[in-house]
Amino acid sequence: MDHIAAAEEQIVSERLRRKLEEVNVAAQSQLSPIQDHINFTLQQAYFKCAYECFDRRRNQEEISNCVEHCSVPVVKSQQHFENEMTQFQERLNRSLVVCQDKFEAAKLQKIRPEAVNEMERCVHKAIEENLNTLPHIVQRMKTAFNIA
Repeated sequence: MDHIAAAEEQIVSERLRRKLEEVNVAAQSQLSPIQDHINFTLQQAYFKCAYECFDRRRNQEEISNCVEHCSVPVVKSQQHFENEMTQFQERLNRSLVVCQDKFEAAKLQKIRPEAVNEMERCVHKAIEENLNTLPHIVQRMKTAFNIA
């Protein structure tokens, strides 16, 4: 690989890294109310419920079953959140793989300067399209978790 091609790829990699940081910041800001709900509201309810399980009239198995029952809403919510985020990440990754494949094909055809610009446009479009789905994902989770 010549020096120009290596420099171009390094520039593309750096720009891609910065774009992905933007996605992370946007996702964190939109998802923070849901994470707060899980980490504080549901966790608090879990601990209050679990505290009530510790009654001297109950045996160890009853206490364990009670505590496990208390954890169900938190565990289900965390799983739901993780599944949604995994699906979002997979969709984004698939979009970016398509961009990478187009870039590699263009490099093989020796149209490198156009390939770099096309890769950046493709990545930008893929990221924007995926970011546009975030509010819908957030709303779906808010509905599922009964967050006003």
